[in-house]
Amino acid sequence: MLDTAPPQVDSGSSCADMCSYREHSTELPTTRSELGMADAGGYPSGAGSDEQRQLAMSEALFGRSVSRRSMLRGAGAGAALFAGGMLLEACSSGLKGGGSSGSSKKITIGFVSPLTGDLAGFAVADQFVIDTIRKTPAFSNGIKIGGSTYTVDIVVKDSQSSTNRASQVARELITGNNADMILVTSTPEVTNPVASVCESLRTPCVSTVVPWESWYFGRGAKPGTTFQYTTTFFFGVPEFGECFIPMWNRIPNDKVVAGMFPNDADGNAFRQGWPPLVTPAGYTLVDGGAYPDGTTDYTSMITEFKQRKCDIFVNGPLPPDFNVMWKQAAQQGYKPKLATVAKVLLFPADLVALGPLATNIATDSWWTPTWPGTSSLDGTTPKQLADSFESSVGNQWTQTLGSTYALFEVAYEAFKKVDDPHDHSAVAAQLRGMNLPNTMDGPLDFTNGPAPGVAIVKPAGAQWQKGTGKYPFDFVIVDNSANKKVPIGG
Repeated sequence: MLDTAPPQVDSGSSCADMCSYREHSTELPTTRSELGMADAGGYPSGAGSDEQRQLAMSEALFGRSVSRRSMLRGAGAGAALFAGGMLLEACSSGLKGGGSSGSSKKITIGFVSPLTGDLAGFAVADQFVIDTIRKTPAFSNGIKIGGSTYTVDIVVKDSQSSTNRASQVARELITGNNADMILVTSTPEVTNPVASVCESLRTPCVSTVVPWESWYFGRGAKPGTTFQYTTTFFFGVPEFGECFIPMWNRIPNDKVVAGMFPNDADGNAFRQGWPPLVTPAGYTLVDGGAYPDGTTDYTSMITEFKQRKCDIFVNGPLPPDFNVMWKQAAQQGYKPKLATVAKVLLFPADLVALGPLATNIATDSWWTPTWPGTSSLDGTTPKQLADSFESSVGNQWTQTLGSTYALFEVAYEAFKKVDDPHDHSAVAAQLRGMNLPNTMDGPLDFTNGPAPGVAIVKPAGAQWQKGTGKYPFDFVIVDNSANKKVPIGG
């Protein structure tokens, strides 16, 4: 059983007294009786709820730090087509979008994922999900539209974790495979170039596992801009605050937060973005400095965190850099009461390099086997999907099972509601106007997001606790302030 004994913390104890070398962070309680409250709260009232304020803050975070010029330069000629995409969308709303052969009774869905390369950890479950989707009656029996049945061909492309490659395969799917829709997942580096090519070539596209601000502002949008052919579902910067700050409030701490942010686009975005989130909640952020990626000595940063008595730790580094820093922190005696991390330790394989030092590190969760949702295709539950993955593949379940699965639910819903699945503008309109009350990843409402075509997946706070079964660590939900439907302890 899950060990839910709450940590015994003396408000006068030092972090070094409370934490062992092996376990930096406090294990958070996971039952309401242990929490002693119905809601830890602590996130500024109304924060993230006003659309204009959220858009303005998000643009400050990502609009200035994620350069559209840099994205286009890195994406190559395919994404460069997007340079005229905004003008095109403004004057083409009355045009019928392109499509594959109008007489074809086959729907082609392209799927782009970083199956290899530095981002491959995001894609470990993707092929399993593809195989599972192909077996559902909704896809194996074909999609019925207007009295006709259309077979479905899913064409998988590896972005190789490369911006250039992502742009290239998107063009191949559209011009070579006559894709009626492209689904793409995992990080702005590979989702944005695919989305930009799709927007330029008028092909419906749905992305996920990319902060919506990066997807939206990082592609040159301004508040109110509507992409005609591209949509996304995930969460953004305000949800990080709604997820992390309540976890900090679960334990007694000195309200001082250590920040490990590199001198790169993501690091600078977090550096700008965290103060407006933490200050209203009564926390002070101590910035460890804009270090270059690949730094091997973090002594000065660690020393400052110790001197400032930072009980809480937050970051946004490259995974190898965090591994080096965290090991040095343990050796030098910096052991915060709670570490809440971004960009790292999202998946079981990420913990291998740190071993026991990963114990009780917390992060955000967008899907677990206890997530509040079921498949809209065949009623499969999150637990059934996770169990099937573990029995078939032999690895511990991973968060992207739910998000990748939901991509195909969105696609199916859009296709079945049009008269012609090859009419790209009609399919895209269905995507923008979609409100799915139930998917494997929970409800997805593209009509009521912070920007047009954006559906928000509300995250939960999770912690890597010592495993109680066959795996070294269990990914345990410890806070559901941002998503009350997610059960604590799941």
